[in-house]
Amino acid sequence: MSLESVPPKYAQLVQTLQRRIESGDYPPGSLLPSENQLIQEFGVSRPTVVAALRVLREQGWIESQQGKGRFVRGRPAMASVESNRPGQAYLTNPETDSPGEVIEAGAVAVPNRVGALLDVQPKAKAFLRRRLIARDGEATELVSLWLPLELSEGTDLTSGEPLAQGLREHLKARKGVRFDHIVEQITARMPSADEAKKLAMPKNTPLLAVFGAVRDASGRPLVVVEVLLPADRHELEDAYPIS
Repeated sequence: MSLESVPPKYAQLVQTLQRRIESGDYPPGSLLPSENQLIQEFGVSRPTVVAALRVLREQGWIESQQGKGRFVRGRPAMASVESNRPGQAYLTNPETDSPGEVIEAGAVAVPNRVGALLDVQPKAKAFLRRRLIARDGEATELVSLWLPLELSEGTDLTSGEPLAQGLREHLKARKGVRFDHIVEQITARMPSADEAKKLAMPKNTPLLAVFGAVRDASGRPLVVVEVLLPADRHELEDAYPIS
């Protein structure tokens, strides 16, 4: 069970406890606070606490001992593995790191899926910055960044030039917002005629569509990154511990 698949409240609690373990507040071998203590401290429900502790156990941060409680193991070795997550890469890496061109930048009506992730009304407008990524002279990815209109104001996102810093750092510097966690979804579908043309896709080839919804610490949606990958040219890989 990865952080990308849990609801925001779970993710917030998981990340807070991970930070405390890494900082030494909860050193390896120490007893983790009880469920009741965590409920009282964070003001969340018991199911939220139980789910967060399950994530930490499955990822190797803590272990349960029958009749004694939950003990801290420390940061698991696998947690340091950099996973191949394209959504996250396009939020943190400078655009200048990936060869491509800006093919669209402006206010447009959001698709239903993106609108739901941004928590905006159907057919509402949001800011879209879309880039076509090419490697070795071949179009390989179509990357779209969706933001609430007010969050795009006063930024360089309308520029046709690639950003020299990642979106995360750019919005932090310009708008003072801080990314906290990402809820990532991966689906497969057939491309539209326009998508197939832009990506020079063979007939009857599906797309892998990666959606990364970025939220702040309160769970408020900030950005949605949509990465379209021709399935015949990409594979997605992740790493996680086996409990």
